[in-house]
Amino acid sequence: MQTVVPPLIFPDEGFTLDISHSGVCVEKLQELQSAIERAHRAMKAFERGDIANTEDGTSVTHVADRLRYEQSPVFADINDFFQRLRRGKFSGATGRPFAYVIINGIGGCLLGATMLHQALRGAYWNEKDKFERDNYPRLYFLDNNDPAGFADLLEIVDLDRTLVVTVSRSGNSQETLNNVAALEAAFAAVEIDFSKHACAITTDDSELDRLANRNHWLRIWLMTPTIGSRFSVTSVAGHLAAAATGLDFGLFLDGARTMDEWTRERDVTANPAYLLAATWHILGEGRGDKSMVIVPYSDRLPGFTRYLQHLVMESVGKYQDRQGNMVCQGLTVYGHKGSTDTHAYIQQLQEGRNDFFVTFIEVLQDRMPYNLANNLTMGEHLHAFLGGLMLSLYARDRGIVSITFERLNERTLGMLVALYERAVAVYAELIDVNAYNQPGVKAYKRISRNVNEINHALQQFIRDNQGFRGTAADVARAVGLGDWEEEVDGMLAKFAVNLRSFNGVRIVRELQGRRWRYTITS
Repeated sequence: MQTVVPPLIFPDEGFTLDISHSGVCVEKLQELQSAIERAHRAMKAFERGDIANTEDGTSVTHVADRLRYEQSPVFADINDFFQRLRRGKFSGATGRPFAYVIINGIGGCLLGATMLHQALRGAYWNEKDKFERDNYPRLYFLDNNDPAGFADLLEIVDLDRTLVVTVSRSGNSQETLNNVAALEAAFAAVEIDFSKHACAITTDDSELDRLANRNHWLRIWLMTPTIGSRFSVTSVAGHLAAAATGLDFGLFLDGARTMDEWTRERDVTANPAYLLAATWHILGEGRGDKSMVIVPYSDRLPGFTRYLQHLVMESVGKYQDRQGNMVCQGLTVYGHKGSTDTHAYIQQLQEGRNDFFVTFIEVLQDRMPYNLANNLTMGEHLHAFLGGLMLSLYARDRGIVSITFERLNERTLGMLVALYERAVAVYAELIDVNAYNQPGVKAYKRISRNVNEINHALQQFIRDNQGFRGTAADVARAVGLGDWEEEVDGMLAKFAVNLRSFNGVRIVRELQGRRWRYTITS
């Protein structure tokens, strides 16, 4: 007979992890005990400062850093900076006080900050007037190189009242640096000195640090280099987004530290992070054979799903284990929010392939007690939808994990973040992969540089060959890129659709049969 694992509860927040409906029992956890013991030893070494990122040969210090960050000069300076900004003490090149803040970045440095802002300030913060915002600025996130998003943002902000904070741990993320160049051009177009509107968060002597110093930006706040981007939300990268809108980052850190303490427990049945990691491992047969579907029943937490997707999949999605063996490990994460998704893909979860397990996250305290018919509140209806879905899935033998806490605030969000950070680290130990590198990301960046080199070669070809007519294959052969025909075709299509001109010469296209034919013309 299987022994059910009882829920784990942290009393003062009602923070509860329940795997009793997951299909994981005490006996299965006992079979994993030796692996959990190894992971526990690894976690102790990790907190001691031993090498954790075996690729780079460095320690990883996001847990240690949140023990001391609150006492650091950077913590005090960021709080002071945004308090002064809120009071109108900072102004841009034209003398007008800042009313908008753009945080420019990509990946972990931005996803954590975005999640924190959405969870604790909500989706409509920027719609509030300045009195409702207590004179804190409107906050926007620039996280891509899509001209559509860039143009949408520029339509909303007044540049002469906008502060731009660029965040990049490495300091050389091309997407982020591209946005800096585009922002500089946008400010220059309206004759505003960008340097008096710019701050940076990066590591010492990075490309971004050198750029900011060279151009005398307003502030440069240095990140700790041993904190990976996807683990940076409890560092300066997350702090800035919190301080910009008046959130208590100290409470967020306190919640994370509280969970750190709880997840140092050796016993897997008493440690929520170990219990989560073991559940993932058992349900996925140690290979990630089942996807993790995250369904927070809160309009404040859909951003947590994106954040968690990044944290988990970049940490454990690895081609090789630490011995260099090909393992192709991973754990697919997807989801959005309840009960919206009950009317979307959850039909398949109930009646389709049993290739997943679901984690439900519920916040018990309603922000407003909206009363509906039959003496039921809106929040009670939402709870009923969750309960009905859980029972329906359980009846069909779907694995269910649930996390519940009383209220969503800085402290409980910090607990949730630290819980998953530790669970990811432990799961990586169980499957023997390096949780702290990202070779796949580096590979795509290298290949992207190759595509940019193709771009430059094609620009030169267009300048030098007015009157040319032919297919992408013809162009590729002409410039010595015969193996890159698809990439050449894609770049020529971009040039043609966007009316790109090179020294007065451009390329147009017309469809002939099933192929595009390109013509170089003035």
